[in-house]
Amino acid sequence: MSNDEMFAEAANHWDLERLYRDLAEAKQKYAPRARKGLTEREKLYLRGLLCGCSPAEMARQLLQSPKGVEVYVCKTLYQYFKRMGDTPNEKVGNWRNINNLLEDAGYKSQTKSSVKYKLNYSLPLEPLVKIVNVGFENHNTLSIDINVRLAFPSDSEIEEKEEVN
Repeated sequence: MSNDEMFAEAANHWDLERLYRDLAEAKQKYAPRARKGLTEREKLYLRGLLCGCSPAEMARQLLQSPKGVEVYVCKTLYQYFKRMGDTPNEKVGNWRNINNLLEDAGYKSQTKSSVKYKLNYSLPLEPLVKIVNVGFENHNTLSIDINVRLAFPSDSEIEEKEEVN
């Protein structure tokens, strides 16, 4: 898997382009002589944080040194977060705080329609509960045999419904 594909699910929940742009501006405030824009590594680690990964978890997935990732994130991304206009400096110090800070600052995508869509189409198409047998084994025990059948839509059926809507 390429680095561009790592932590790609962050794009489903976050406004990455705006975040990249705003962090790049903060980076220029922090290090005016640094390369303009975020590096690919900075973007990768940012996506990892947005996916809820600790620096140690990112290091494990990327086959890198946990301490190296932690130091890099502390010296780069955390410093940029502190210089962003919408984030309070005192709360940036831990990777666990980043998602809440960025969500409070409005970087989380509004996915209400996709949540509704997923709920609508993740339910069974034709739930069927059938009582097969009811009987008394002795005077104190009732046994009921039940068959449950749940048919979920396939991905292709969901895509067809999405195209129709």
